[in-house]
Amino acid sequence: MAHRLGESDWGDWLPTAVADADPDGVAVWYLGCNGFVLKGRDGTTLFIDPYCGLGDPPRTLRMLPVPFDPSDVQDADAILATHEHSDHVHGPTQAPILAATGADYYAPDASMAIVERQGWIDEWSAVAEQFVTVSEDETFDIGEFTIHVVPVNDPDADHPVGYVIEHDAGTVFHGGDTRHADSFTGLADRFDIDLGVLAFGSAGRIPDKQTREPKRTQWYADENEVIRAANALELDRLIPSHWDIWKGLNADPTVLHHHARSFDYPERLEIVEIGDRVDL
Repeated sequence: MAHRLGESDWGDWLPTAVADADPDGVAVWYLGCNGFVLKGRDGTTLFIDPYCGLGDPPRTLRMLPVPFDPSDVQDADAILATHEHSDHVHGPTQAPILAATGADYYAPDASMAIVERQGWIDEWSAVAEQFVTVSEDETFDIGEFTIHVVPVNDPDADHPVGYVIEHDAGTVFHGGDTRHADSFTGLADRFDIDLGVLAFGSAGRIPDKQTREPKRTQWYADENEVIRAANALELDRLIPSHWDIWKGLNADPTVLHHHARSFDYPERLEIVEIGDRVDL
Protein backbone atom coordinates (compact mmCIF):
# COMPACT_ATOMS: atom_id res chain seq x y z
CA MET A 1 0.00 0.00 0.00
CA ALA A 2 1.46 3.33 -1.06
CA HIS A 3 2.13 5.91 1.64
CA ARG A 4 1.26 3.52 4.46
CA LEU A 5 1.98 4.64 8.01
CA GLY A 6 5.54 4.02 9.12
CA GLU A 7 6.48 2.61 12.49
CA SER A 8 8.40 5.07 14.66
CA ASP A 9 11.40 3.97 16.67
CA TRP A 10 11.61 7.33 18.47
CA GLY A 11 9.01 6.41 21.09
CA ASP A 12 6.74 9.18 22.36
CA TRP A 13 9.42 11.72 23.28
CA LEU A 14 8.55 14.24 20.56
CA PRO A 15 4.76 14.43 21.23
CA THR A 16 5.58 14.50 24.93
CA ALA A 17 8.06 17.36 24.41
CA VAL A 18 5.33 19.32 22.62
CA ALA A 19 2.76 18.58 25.31
CA ASP A 20 5.14 19.50 28.14
CA ALA A 21 6.50 22.68 26.53
CA ASP A 22 5.63 26.03 28.11
CA PRO A 23 7.00 28.56 25.61
CA ASP A 24 7.36 32.24 26.42
CA GLY A 25 6.08 33.05 22.92
CA VAL A 26 5.74 30.40 20.22
CA ALA A 27 7.70 27.15 19.97
CA VAL A 28 8.11 25.56 16.54
CA TRP A 29 9.14 21.95 15.95
CA TYR A 30 10.21 20.51 12.59
CA LEU A 31 8.71 17.09 11.84
CA GLY A 32 10.73 16.43 8.69
CA CYS A 33 9.36 16.58 5.13
CA ASN A 34 7.20 19.74 5.36
CA GLY A 35 5.61 19.06 8.74
CA PHE A 36 5.68 21.49 11.65
CA VAL A 37 4.08 21.95 15.05
CA LEU A 38 3.49 25.41 16.54
CA LYS A 39 2.61 25.86 20.21
CA GLY A 40 1.81 29.22 21.75
CA ARG A 41 2.30 30.45 25.28
CA ASP A 42 -1.38 29.79 26.09
CA GLY A 43 -1.13 26.20 24.88
CA THR A 44 -2.78 26.46 21.44
CA THR A 45 -1.17 23.77 19.27
CA LEU A 46 -1.20 23.74 15.47
CA PHE A 47 0.08 21.00 13.18
CA ILE A 48 0.96 21.87 9.57
CA ASP A 49 1.29 19.04 7.00
CA PRO A 50 2.41 16.30 9.43
CA TYR A 51 3.44 13.14 7.58
CA CYS A 52 4.50 9.78 9.01
CA GLY A 53 4.13 7.78 5.79
CA LEU A 54 6.77 5.74 4.02
CA GLY A 55 6.30 7.07 0.51
CA ASP A 56 5.51 4.98 -2.55
CA PRO A 57 8.51 2.70 -3.12
CA PRO A 58 10.33 2.54 -5.44
CA ARG A 59 9.07 5.88 -6.74
CA THR A 60 9.41 7.83 -3.51
CA LEU A 61 11.66 6.40 -0.82
CA ARG A 62 11.57 7.99 2.64
CA MET A 63 15.07 8.96 3.83
CA LEU A 64 14.02 10.02 7.36
CA PRO A 65 13.00 8.26 10.55
CA VAL A 66 9.29 8.38 11.37
CA PRO A 67 9.39 10.76 14.36
CA PHE A 68 6.21 9.79 16.23
CA ASP A 69 3.15 7.59 16.27
CA PRO A 70 -0.02 9.65 15.66
CA SER A 71 -1.70 7.84 18.56
CA ASP A 72 0.84 9.48 20.91
CA VAL A 73 -0.25 13.03 20.08
CA GLN A 74 -1.89 14.37 23.23
CA ASP A 75 -2.94 17.88 22.24
CA ALA A 76 -3.89 19.51 18.96
CA ASP A 77 -6.27 22.35 18.23
CA ALA A 78 -5.96 22.24 14.45
CA ILE A 79 -4.21 20.65 11.49
CA LEU A 80 -3.55 22.88 8.49
CA ALA A 81 -3.03 21.27 5.08
CA THR A 82 -1.39 23.20 2.25
CA HIS A 83 -2.29 20.99 -0.73
CA GLU A 84 -3.52 17.56 -1.77
CA HIS A 85 -0.32 15.54 -2.23
CA SER A 86 0.00 12.40 -0.12
CA ASP A 87 2.84 13.74 2.01
CA HIS A 88 0.66 16.70 3.00
CA VAL A 89 -2.81 15.14 3.21
CA HIS A 90 -2.21 11.74 4.79
CA GLY A 91 -5.09 9.93 6.45
CA PRO A 92 -3.05 7.43 8.51
CA THR A 93 -1.06 10.30 10.05
CA GLN A 94 -3.63 13.05 10.35
CA ALA A 95 -7.03 11.43 10.87
CA PRO A 96 -6.08 9.61 14.12
CA ILE A 97 -4.93 12.96 15.53
CA LEU A 98 -8.30 14.48 14.64
CA ALA A 99 -10.20 11.58 16.17
CA ALA A 100 -8.20 11.53 19.41
CA THR A 101 -7.92 15.27 20.07
CA GLY A 102 -11.03 16.76 18.45
CA ALA A 103 -8.83 19.13 16.45
CA ASP A 104 -10.27 20.87 13.40
CA TYR A 105 -8.88 20.24 9.93
CA TYR A 106 -8.38 23.19 7.58
CA ALA A 107 -7.59 22.53 3.93
CA PRO A 108 -8.38 23.79 0.40
CA ASP A 109 -11.00 22.03 -1.73
CA ALA A 110 -8.59 19.75 -3.63
CA SER A 111 -7.26 18.47 -0.32
CA MET A 112 -10.76 17.94 1.05
CA ALA A 113 -11.54 15.86 -2.04
CA ILE A 114 -8.80 13.45 -0.95
CA VAL A 115 -10.25 13.33 2.57
CA GLU A 116 -13.67 12.44 1.19
CA ARG A 117 -12.35 9.91 -1.31
CA GLN A 118 -10.36 8.10 1.39
CA GLY A 119 -13.29 8.10 3.80
CA TRP A 120 -11.57 9.64 6.81
CA ILE A 121 -14.83 10.06 8.72
CA ASP A 122 -15.82 6.41 8.42
CA GLU A 123 -12.31 4.95 8.60
CA TRP A 124 -11.00 6.90 11.59
CA SER A 125 -14.11 8.12 13.43
CA ALA A 126 -13.57 11.80 12.81
CA VAL A 127 -16.73 13.90 12.53
CA ALA A 128 -17.86 16.12 9.66
CA GLU A 129 -17.87 19.27 11.80
CA GLN A 130 -14.11 19.03 12.20
CA PHE A 131 -13.44 19.66 8.50
CA VAL A 132 -13.28 23.25 7.25
CA THR A 133 -12.62 24.07 3.60
CA VAL A 134 -10.53 27.22 3.15
CA SER A 135 -9.60 29.42 0.22
CA GLU A 136 -7.27 32.31 -0.41
CA ASP A 137 -7.82 35.60 1.45
CA GLU A 138 -9.76 34.00 4.33
CA THR A 139 -8.80 34.83 7.91
CA PHE A 140 -9.80 32.96 11.05
CA ASP A 141 -8.67 32.54 14.65
CA ILE A 142 -7.54 29.35 16.36
CA GLY A 143 -6.97 30.08 20.01
CA GLU A 144 -4.18 32.63 20.32
CA PHE A 145 -3.26 32.43 16.61
CA THR A 146 -4.74 34.35 13.66
CA ILE A 147 -4.49 32.40 10.41
CA HIS A 148 -4.45 34.04 6.99
CA VAL A 149 -4.90 31.79 3.93
CA VAL A 150 -2.72 33.15 1.13
CA PRO A 151 -2.02 32.32 -2.54
CA VAL A 152 1.15 30.44 -3.44
CA ASN A 153 2.70 28.94 -6.57
CA ASP A 154 3.02 25.16 -6.61
CA PRO A 155 2.79 24.10 -10.27
CA ASP A 156 2.41 20.42 -9.33
CA ALA A 157 -0.66 20.87 -7.10
CA ASP A 158 -4.31 21.33 -8.06
CA HIS A 159 -5.14 23.95 -5.44
CA PRO A 160 -2.28 24.85 -3.09
CA VAL A 161 -2.47 27.50 -0.39
CA GLY A 162 -0.07 28.96 2.12
CA TYR A 163 -0.64 30.18 5.65
CA VAL A 164 0.50 33.32 7.41
CA ILE A 165 0.14 32.66 11.13
CA GLU A 166 0.13 35.68 13.42
CA HIS A 167 0.80 35.68 17.16
CA ASP A 168 1.80 38.36 19.63
CA ALA A 169 5.27 36.77 19.66
CA GLY A 170 5.76 36.88 15.88
CA THR A 171 4.51 35.86 12.45
CA VAL A 172 5.16 32.59 10.61
CA PHE A 173 4.75 31.87 6.89
CA HIS A 174 4.36 28.28 5.64
CA GLY A 175 4.17 28.03 1.86
CA GLY A 176 3.71 24.31 1.40
CA ASP A 177 5.71 23.32 -1.68
CA THR A 178 5.55 26.77 -3.25
CA ARG A 179 8.03 28.26 -5.67
CA HIS A 180 8.39 32.04 -5.97
CA ALA A 181 5.01 33.74 -6.49
CA ASP A 182 4.17 37.22 -7.74
CA SER A 183 1.91 37.59 -4.70
CA PHE A 184 4.84 37.45 -2.28
CA THR A 185 5.73 41.14 -2.52
CA GLY A 186 2.17 41.95 -1.51
CA LEU A 187 2.46 39.62 1.47
CA ALA A 188 5.64 41.41 2.50
CA ASP A 189 3.71 44.69 2.43
CA ARG A 190 0.91 43.24 4.58
CA PHE A 191 2.93 41.23 7.08
CA ASP A 192 6.23 41.47 8.92
CA ILE A 193 7.21 37.80 8.64
CA ASP A 194 9.57 36.71 11.37
CA LEU A 195 9.96 33.07 10.30
CA GLY A 196 9.32 31.63 6.85
CA VAL A 197 9.26 28.00 5.72
CA LEU A 198 10.13 27.31 2.08
CA ALA A 199 10.44 23.88 0.45
CA PHE A 200 13.86 23.21 -1.06
CA GLY A 201 15.21 20.32 -3.08
CA SER A 202 17.21 19.13 -6.05
CA ALA A 203 16.13 17.75 -9.40
CA GLY A 204 16.48 14.01 -9.85
CA ARG A 205 15.44 11.01 -11.92
CA ILE A 206 12.31 9.63 -10.26
CA PRO A 207 10.14 6.80 -11.67
CA ASP A 208 7.14 8.20 -13.49
CA LYS A 209 3.85 7.68 -11.64
CA GLN A 210 2.25 5.92 -14.60
CA THR A 211 5.04 4.26 -16.57
CA ARG A 212 7.54 3.85 -13.69
CA GLU A 213 10.29 4.83 -16.12
CA PRO A 214 12.93 7.19 -14.67
CA LYS A 215 12.03 10.80 -15.45
CA ARG A 216 13.75 14.08 -14.61
CA THR A 217 11.73 15.51 -11.75
CA GLN A 218 11.81 18.74 -9.78
CA TRP A 219 9.09 19.20 -7.18
CA TYR A 220 10.68 21.90 -5.03
CA ALA A 221 12.44 25.21 -5.47
CA ASP A 222 16.18 25.13 -6.08
CA GLU A 223 18.75 27.35 -4.34
CA ASN A 224 18.14 30.44 -6.45
CA GLU A 225 14.36 30.08 -6.36
CA VAL A 226 14.28 29.74 -2.58
CA ILE A 227 16.33 32.89 -2.04
CA ARG A 228 14.25 34.78 -4.61
CA ALA A 229 11.10 33.84 -2.67
CA ALA A 230 12.68 34.71 0.67
CA ASN A 231 13.61 38.14 -0.70
CA ALA A 232 10.15 38.80 -2.05
CA LEU A 233 8.63 37.83 1.31
CA GLU A 234 11.29 39.87 3.18
CA LEU A 235 11.85 37.04 5.65
CA ASP A 236 13.72 37.74 8.86
CA ARG A 237 14.46 34.03 9.34
CA LEU A 238 14.27 31.25 6.74
CA ILE A 239 13.87 27.55 7.48
CA PRO A 240 14.30 25.38 4.36
CA SER A 241 12.19 22.22 4.46
CA HIS A 242 11.53 19.11 2.38
CA TRP A 243 15.19 18.71 1.40
CA ASP A 244 15.52 15.68 3.68
CA ILE A 245 12.70 13.33 2.72
CA TRP A 246 12.90 11.72 -0.74
CA LYS A 247 15.79 9.73 -2.15
CA GLY A 248 17.00 11.34 -5.37
CA LEU A 249 15.60 14.78 -4.52
CA ASN A 250 17.71 15.42 -1.40
CA ALA A 251 19.68 18.64 -1.20
CA ASP A 252 22.20 20.28 1.09
CA PRO A 253 20.52 23.29 2.74
CA THR A 254 23.84 24.76 3.88
CA VAL A 255 24.51 25.90 0.30
CA LEU A 256 21.78 28.49 0.80
CA HIS A 257 24.24 30.51 2.88
CA HIS A 258 26.20 31.22 -0.32
CA HIS A 259 23.12 32.10 -2.36
CA ALA A 260 21.71 34.38 0.33
CA ARG A 261 24.93 36.23 1.13
CA SER A 262 24.51 39.21 -1.20
CA PHE A 263 20.76 39.68 -0.69
CA ASP A 264 18.89 41.65 1.94
CA TYR A 265 16.71 38.69 2.87
CA PRO A 266 16.57 36.34 4.58
CA GLU A 267 18.32 38.12 7.40
CA ARG A 268 19.09 34.76 8.95
CA LEU A 269 19.17 31.22 7.58
CA GLU A 270 18.31 28.51 10.11
CA ILE A 271 19.05 24.89 9.24
CA VAL A 272 16.96 22.50 11.32
CA GLU A 273 16.71 18.74 11.32
CA ILE A 274 13.77 16.51 12.11
CA GLY A 275 12.82 16.87 15.78
CA ASP A 276 14.51 20.27 16.27
CA ARG A 277 12.78 23.17 18.02
CA VAL A 278 13.12 26.89 17.35
CA ASP A 279 11.32 29.74 19.11
CA LEU A 280 9.73 33.07 18.28
